[in-house]
Amino acid sequence: MRTKLTYTLTIIIATLNLSCDSYLDLKPEDGTIREEFWKTKEDVQAAVIGIYSAMLNTPPSESDLTLAEYTFMYGELRADMVSPGAFMSDDQIDMLTSNILPSNTLTTWSQYYRIINYCNTVIDLAPSVLQNDPTLTQVKLNNFLSEALAIRAYLYFTLARSFKDVPLKLEATLSDQDNFQLPVSSQADVFKQVVADLTKAEGFAVETYNNIPETKGRITKNAINAMLADVYLWQENYEDALIAANKVINSGSFALINASPQWFNTVFARGNSTESIFELQYTTQNLNPFYSIFLQRPQYLASPLVLEGVFGVDFEDPLNKDIRGERTSLVPGTNEIYKFTGLNTEQRKALSESDTHWFIYRYADVLLMKAEALNELGQGEEALNIIENIRLKRAAIDETAQQIALDDKAGIRLYILAERSREFAFEGKRWFDVLRNARKENYSYLNILLAVALKSAPANQQQSIIAKMKDSNSHYLPINENELFTNKALVQNPFYK
Repeated sequence: MRTKLTYTLTIIIATLNLSCDSYLDLKPEDGTIREEFWKTKEDVQAAVIGIYSAMLNTPPSESDLTLAEYTFMYGELRADMVSPGAFMSDDQIDMLTSNILPSNTLTTWSQYYRIINYCNTVIDLAPSVLQNDPTLTQVKLNNFLSEALAIRAYLYFTLARSFKDVPLKLEATLSDQDNFQLPVSSQADVFKQVVADLTKAEGFAVETYNNIPETKGRITKNAINAMLADVYLWQENYEDALIAANKVINSGSFALINASPQWFNTVFARGNSTESIFELQYTTQNLNPFYSIFLQRPQYLASPLVLEGVFGVDFEDPLNKDIRGERTSLVPGTNEIYKFTGLNTEQRKALSESDTHWFIYRYADVLLMKAEALNELGQGEEALNIIENIRLKRAAIDETAQQIALDDKAGIRLYILAERSREFAFEGKRWFDVLRNARKENYSYLNILLAVALKSAPANQQQSIIAKMKDSNSHYLPINENELFTNKALVQNPFYK
């Protein structure tokens, strides 16, 4: 059943899909934005909803991909859980096999910067509406700003994890006279800006909205703190990561759902469950892209090693299964990725019902981020307790259990990483999880990444891929050649020169 808000969002998004370029284009006509649009509270709200619309959809009149598709590719293809489907493109295969060149079309970051500019436009121009519309209060304006700040932060966080050093543009592009020749900022500086944006956004954000779809589909304090915990882990700031994770946990707004036949339908097919923190809200009026890329013309399959190697198989009792594996993440035999197309563990959705959300943060993510922070702070027992609680809720089987000493930090680290592979299979997190752990303490754990690369590499390419992976610059994507052509201030990632 769809709420009134979902219907309203759908109508606004449909309208914005046709019109947003007229006032939020990357290079609008001078003066258009200020004179024609930013007058009322409703204009600000429409612009904010336009940001979410852009996150959900492909750009109008452009042959680009959705944000979810890019996040899936950047977070999965270079890891060890995806295999090529029959319709995988050459550029996707090259990314899968770490044979990436600056000419690879998938290395474009235009979709990210387009949405970042929408966020910058709200941040720069929304405050002026206070002078024009007395019904817009400072509190409400701050709520809107929190959404733009947090989404901008998330996009820059994703770019910095994918490309490392990227241009950091914090002002809206409002005129053709604006400067488009921007050098990159270091990954560390981008992360600092992300934390600054999120910290400011947390002070402005709401706890909840009027209904569940809005609370799960828009930025809240809990979504912001989930992001903060994530960024702090990348900064190896484990004390603050623990504080941010605990804010989400102590809010009392979330709970893991016990393993049952309804678990898949509740968490994934329907979404917005008690396990949900922030999900991109696809609907039957605004379908997701997953039906095509995973089922109709499959570009991606689960690796043949995933079912047994990640989720485990109990050969003595075939009915004993981790609920996250068979007919949740994948279909045995065909290795079809099922998480985004299934209705339940027996039936797929029809194409017209392909409304499964894209999951940015779920409660289990925050719990496992807390476990990671605890382990790095020397609190291994508490970290293991979190892992075991999640495994109990998911009916994880004994074959994937590990007996680890409470002070075995390296062993617990790998256990958390393995549990994350089970929990977030095909949700665009695997490569980032591997890379984050490998780069700890100045790449003291590079062997984690090399082991993943060996597992997924074709036999005839293993040595060359391992050689590449020993250069840390190879862990990030090249700047696309078109970006280098249009922005002369950019300097290519040295690995790709």
